[in-house]
Amino acid sequence: MMNRRMVQFLFFGSLMLLGVALWKKDELPQFPQLQQALMNEPEQVPVKRVAFDTTVNGVTYRIQPLYSYNLYGLVVSLHDARTWWDSIHQEWNDHLNVMDLCVVWGNNLRRGVYKEAEYSSNEFECSFKVNSAEVFRIFDQAALSNNHLLTDKPGIARAMRMVRLGDQIHFRGYLAEYSHNHNGRPFHRGTSTVRNDTGSRACETVFVEDFEILRPGGGPWRAIVWIAVFLIGVSVIGWFRLPLSTNV
Repeated sequence: MMNRRMVQFLFFGSLMLLGVALWKKDELPQFPQLQQALMNEPEQVPVKRVAFDTTVNGVTYRIQPLYSYNLYGLVVSLHDARTWWDSIHQEWNDHLNVMDLCVVWGNNLRRGVYKEAEYSSNEFECSFKVNSAEVFRIFDQAALSNNHLLTDKPGIARAMRMVRLGDQIHFRGYLAEYSHNHNGRPFHRGTSTVRNDTGSRACETVFVEDFEILRPGGGPWRAIVWIAVFLIGVSVIGWFRLPLSTNV
């Protein structure tokens, strides 16, 4: 049976463990933990495929595939279109764009500079910053991309939304344009077809046919988060079950 000192030690120890785990769970993996496939450039091949329609949440979209696209990458930043502050996708009736994943591959991994940069995402693009001119010089901006990932399949959408920072992923589909004219409000989004462009029009728009997380990031720390939360709960319950102390 736990005494008061043991309960206090468990509570504060678990609280400290939780803090460390939350800090470490999104840390990018070390180079030896990266799969060899991530060293490759994305594969892009022109296709002659007629446009097709698909309907998501009552909105019918026209998809025009341009190139087949196959990418292996390390997720360094992300944006979920369902987040509460992203009102633009709702205003545009854009339910097809599930996730934006910012990934790096190839030279940035081999050179180790991927861990020297800080990354961020918003509704439309991802960006990076570094703390030295030398790192900026060797950072390969053509080996980083922001991907607007489209799907009409609930299973693929669920898999996309499971992605966290540091995950190694693979997806296959089509670089594509898409549009709709729902309720008389026309919408159209194109896609980049090269890796060396920058700015707001440099994102790849991909209609995804296959998606997988090759290796989750975070090492053991994601599991430790939940272990620490459980132990905090145990300590709180233990505290309330302690006998009341009385002074005579």
